[in-house]
Amino acid sequence: MCYPRGCTWSIDRPVKNPAPRGLPAAAAADMISVVPATPLLAWLERRALAFHVALTFALLGLVGLADYLSGYNLSILIFYLLPISLALWFVGHRFALCICFLSIAVWLAGDLAAGAVYPSKFILGWNAAIALAFFLVVVWLLHHLRVAMRGLERRVLERTTALRAELTERARLEDELLAVAERERHRLGHDLHDGLGQHLTATAMAGQVLSEALAARALRAESAAAGRLVALIEEAIGQTRELARDLVPAGLEAEGLATALRELAASTVRRHPGVVCTFVGWPEEPTINDPTVAEHLFRIAQESVRNALRHGGARHIEIRLRAEAGGAGVLTVEDDGCGLLESGSDPRLRASGGLGLRLMAHRAAILNSRLDARRLGPKGGTRVTCRFPLHGEKSTVETQP
Repeated sequence: MCYPRGCTWSIDRPVKNPAPRGLPAAAAADMISVVPATPLLAWLERRALAFHVALTFALLGLVGLADYLSGYNLSILIFYLLPISLALWFVGHRFALCICFLSIAVWLAGDLAAGAVYPSKFILGWNAAIALAFFLVVVWLLHHLRVAMRGLERRVLERTTALRAELTERARLEDELLAVAERERHRLGHDLHDGLGQHLTATAMAGQVLSEALAARALRAESAAAGRLVALIEEAIGQTRELARDLVPAGLEAEGLATALRELAASTVRRHPGVVCTFVGWPEEPTINDPTVAEHLFRIAQESVRNALRHGGARHIEIRLRAEAGGAGVLTVEDDGCGLLESGSDPRLRASGGLGLRLMAHRAAILNSRLDARRLGPKGGTRVTCRFPLHGEKSTVETQP
């Protein structure tokens, strides 16, 4: 297999978004926050309103006690901002305004109790007014900051909800398009087999009758020409049957994935003389009861074989299917083609890779599995590996280099 970009290409993406199209309120906790929350802030956010009110009064009492014990000569007025900020952020601005006035009262009471003497009531009132003005300015600034942050978080939440809904809808449409494509594959396969195939068979039989009739009249040249025409029609019948098998894998639903992969290897050998394609089913070959899962895995293997022949010029292809410990199955397609062109991993391949790779990736994503394509060595060769969960859970098996 030979690809135009990158040596390693992998995807591990669940296609089914766990969140519904409308984001529930419980999912708001995992939204992106505007400001990274510290553990303490996150812990406080989860507390009840009564807890914040009690904590505010407790902090105010501790600061007032410290103010009294430190004496009136050492001012710790700024520490009153702790209960004020807590009241504003977690309770509301009205409660914060009440705490501002209460802080001024506690501050003045502490200083007076500590022995502070003011020459006049005007100076006492002036100092209280200046301190109160300082507190009010801080409350005003914090309130507007809180409103702006809440608004920004609300817009982020709305846009994240819309983005999740869009991604969910996009994934649904991709699944629906893939399902429609599969239905069309089956329809075309049945039409080729039951319609065109039967028509060509009847034409071949009519040609054979014509050839025999011409031979009975001693028209050997015309009889030979009719025989060649019959041979061409029979060749067209064989090609039609091969196309029908590609579109509708033989035995996939009735006999399972292993039988379909074995038939894929046999049909590859028939249609490409000189190419050796084998299927290896390990003794611990996984049992896949879901026909949809089997269909996607078969298409991944089919596309890998097609790429190996078309782009890599491979002469030897091996398809392997096995089960691993931990409830995972592994589908591997390995070839000796030209290999991937560049060394090193290129994550942009997911966006810029070929259509076949994107379809394989999407099928793997539907299965909650991991798809990996990588070069085998400097002389070429490619290995495509799909690790998939056998019981619907997401596989935890990592791809080995």
